[in-house]
Amino acid sequence: MPKLDRDGVKIHYEIHGSGPTLLLSHGYSSTARMWDGQVAALKDRYQVIVWDMRGHGESDYPSDPKLYSEALTVGDMKALLDLVSAKKAIVGGLSLGGYMSLAFNASHPERVRALMLFDTGPGFKKDEARARWNETAHQRAATFDAKGLAALNSSDEVKLTRHRDATGLAGAARGMLAQQNDRVIQSLDKVAAPTLVLVGADDTNFLAATDYMAAKIKGATKAVIPDAGHASNLHQPARFNQAVEAFLAKLPAA
Repeated sequence: MPKLDRDGVKIHYEIHGSGPTLLLSHGYSSTARMWDGQVAALKDRYQVIVWDMRGHGESDYPSDPKLYSEALTVGDMKALLDLVSAKKAIVGGLSLGGYMSLAFNASHPERVRALMLFDTGPGFKKDEARARWNETAHQRAATFDAKGLAALNSSDEVKLTRHRDATGLAGAARGMLAQQNDRVIQSLDKVAAPTLVLVGADDTNFLAATDYMAAKIKGATKAVIPDAGHASNLHQPARFNQAVEAFLAKLPAA
């Protein structure tokens, strides 16, 4: 399987199909496998890139805590687009992958043809709220340190995954799930790319966040998938794909 060498950290990726480039990023403690249904639906019209974030799946699990960060993740995404010579791409992700897609747009808006934000949030303006989020992230890391992969939850997107051990997930929780500032949430009103904000109707933790993003991002399209929770693409794949394809069909020609 191909690997992208990022200063000694090997990143697993897959390229499916041909056409306009679409980069999909998974949620925390999931892997590229969560997108298999979307790859199957889109690869006849798009070049779909899926990948495992550092610390996840078949990518490397660096022992150095400094090798897990939002900036390095954004750099990994840029390197994947560079690899296929995509000057612009449709950039999408679920949960942590959605947050990183927003972070990528904040850093490299010129590379983003469109954004797709699934069951995710933009971070926090208030330091206290961010501190509470980060405390939870660090608690998850400590649990992985103590219990190993037995600490994985049983959510649908996680059930599809395979990790070699839990060290990468602990590092990713501290360095990538935890947030350093309000840069991403402050970027929402500057998003210029066409944007789809999608959420499962039963994903109660992210209903308010997706409402907020849809209101802040100029011209955003909002989609709510009935009878779906946090892994909306797995709970209602046909409805999810229909919403994504309707959004993509309206994009201006590349």
